[in-house]
Formats: sequence, structure tokens, C-alpha cells
Amino acid sequence: MSNRRVLLLLAAFVVGAVAIVAGALTLLPPGPGTVTSQVTIGGPYELVDQDGQAVTQETFAGSPSLVFFGFTHCPDICPTALYEMSQLFEALGPDARKASGLFITVDPERDTPEVLKAYLGSFHPSIQGLSGTPEQIAAVTRAYRAYAKKVPTQGDDYTMDHTAIVYLMDKDGTFIAPFNLKRPPEEAAAELRRYF
Repeated sequence: MSNRRVLLLLAAFVVGAVAIVAGALTLLPPGPGTVTSQVTIGGPYELVDQDGQAVTQETFAGSPSLVFFGFTHCPDICPTALYEMSQLFEALGPDARKASGLFITVDPERDTPEVLKAYLGSFHPSIQGLSGTPEQIAAVTRAYRAYAKKVPTQGDDYTMDHTAIVYLMDKDGTFIAPFNLKRPPEEAAAELRRYF
């Protein structure tokens, strides 16, 4: 084997080894002193509840919250999520008062406090409806990094595309993780109890 061929094989080996080491280093967790960026979800807001009372994030401080964005004309996703949330609160029994369910409308034009109150009458009383001006709803939607968009349908009617995540917020209003309601209510209740 010629010297040139040996050198080419050696160079290929070195390049491959460097690539493997570089790839492995990117998978390691950041070391001490490394700055990582975290996306903030949630934050201050000013809305009105289903009784027309002004509320802020401080209104629900001291207990964990499950936050869901939706609207009362939603055909299936919203009522399903609210039903599952109701089942969770039922499974909590007396502990249901130690947590909040917040249904924040993405359709403030139609979802007035009165409409929300009538709609939520079919679900567990621990779930409260929140509305506000279009600007207030846009602000809280941005704060939670949620998505909502009006989609025209027939005539002057419309529906809303929106995020279908249930946000688990701790006692201080800090986002913990998306909350999975697609499981037995007792299992979901057991997880929520960890944040009381």
C-alpha cells in the first residue's frame, strides 16, 4: 500500500472520529455555567369571569390550574376536553376545590360572560369561563403561546381554529407541562394532586 493511500485512510479516519466526538458532545446536557433559554408560557392577564367579575392570574394563585383555550360554538374538541376535565374533578372528590379549571374563550365576540356561564352549566363547577375584549384575549393567547384564528364558513358565520392543549400551571401560575386528560380520571387526578 502506498504512503499516499495510507495518509488518505488516516485522514478519513481522523475526520470521522472528529465528527463522532462533535455529535456526541451536542447530546450532552449543558454543564455548569451554561446559559440556556427557556420559553415563558403564561403570565399576567386581565379578563372577566362567567359572573362578569374582573380576574387576573392572581385570582387563581395558591392552587394549581388547568387552562384550556376554546369557544362555546366548538363542535367536538372543546366539549370533549371539558367533559374529561369534569371527570378529573369528579375523581378528585372534595379535593376538587384545591384546583381550578379555566376555560378561556378565543371567541370573545360571541362568548360573553353570560354565554360562558350557560355553556359551562353542563360541566363541573370547578371549571370557570373567562372572556374579555378582543385585545385582552389576544394578549392572554400570546402569553400562553396558544394559537387562535377566525375561519369564515357559510354566510356571515365563522368557526375558530385554536390550540387544543391543556396547560398545567402550578400554585404560582408557572407553566409545568401540557396535561394529559386522555387517561383514566383517577390517574389524571393523582397527578394533579402532586401540585396541591
